[in-house]
Amino acid sequence: MRGLSAQQLEFFAREGYLMVPGIFAPAAMEPLRGELTGIIHREALRLREQGKLSRLYEEEPFERRLSRVHAEVGDEILGPLTGRGGGGHSGRALFELITHPALLARVESFVGPEIVGSSVYRIRPKIPGRERGVVPWHQDSGYFAVHCDSSLILTCWIPLVDATPENGCLQVLPRVHRRGVFRHHTHGPGGYLVIVDKDLPPAEPVTVPVPLGGVLFMTNCTPHCSLPHTTDVVRWSIDVRYQSEEVPNNVGELSEEFDPGRPGHELACYPPEADFVVQSRQHPERVVRRWEEFDQIRQRYEKLRPPSPQRGWVPMGQGRG
Repeated sequence: MRGLSAQQLEFFAREGYLMVPGIFAPAAMEPLRGELTGIIHREALRLREQGKLSRLYEEEPFERRLSRVHAEVGDEILGPLTGRGGGGHSGRALFELITHPALLARVESFVGPEIVGSSVYRIRPKIPGRERGVVPWHQDSGYFAVHCDSSLILTCWIPLVDATPENGCLQVLPRVHRRGVFRHHTHGPGGYLVIVDKDLPPAEPVTVPVPLGGVLFMTNCTPHCSLPHTTDVVRWSIDVRYQSEEVPNNVGELSEEFDPGRPGHELACYPPEADFVVQSRQHPERVVRRWEEFDQIRQRYEKLRPPSPQRGWVPMGQGRG
């Protein structure tokens, strides 16, 4: 599989992001779209039987069905899709996309051949009119442990439909990722962490549409946000993260074995969720190759989550300034 060119890597190093179209053939996205549709259908059946939903909306396409159900029942439909943090679902098609050779070939260009699938992956159905669909300015490192700030934890943002300015694609602040982690506040819009306007670095935001089959790559220190949604479709996306095996991780560690008393630098960058090896030439026996193993690892952490890193962020409206 083909990796990235020197020009693409130079752009990423300078700007802090890179959008690459055509990594996946559109057909490669269909298994995951179908898997998510199956969950929606199952939950719609349950909700109709409980008298909460008038009909199943089976005639609606993937891009609209969830929004029709959500209009009647609200966020109750989302639990099996997003879990507590956005990564509750761990189905076969998701695993196959996370470990797709075409994606890993590009990831290797950034982090090298020994690749850990970072614990933090998210399924994001951006539903028109839903507050949590608009994610404010933040850096992923705002959620991670301080000792990982200087390491690359690569974000791969992958839409399951064409992501456009109209349906809420992402914006990034270029060329500021080498300036460290800016001050964040908790309890921002939608409950997210947020970098408020006065703390944002002076840079011109870049809007980054991503066609179906493309991937937006970002560093963990690249400020980004999502735009408001002005169409009637669900802007489905997933974001997954990868890192070198040299970056602190919890591969092979059971959630119940978490020891907060260890030196901070020995802890995973995000302890509440499970890291797993997706590629290794030095130790191929460590690679998670079977969906069932991935599902078991993931769900064990979903049931018992170690605490999140504490960075001292304070709620909006508090703190200096």
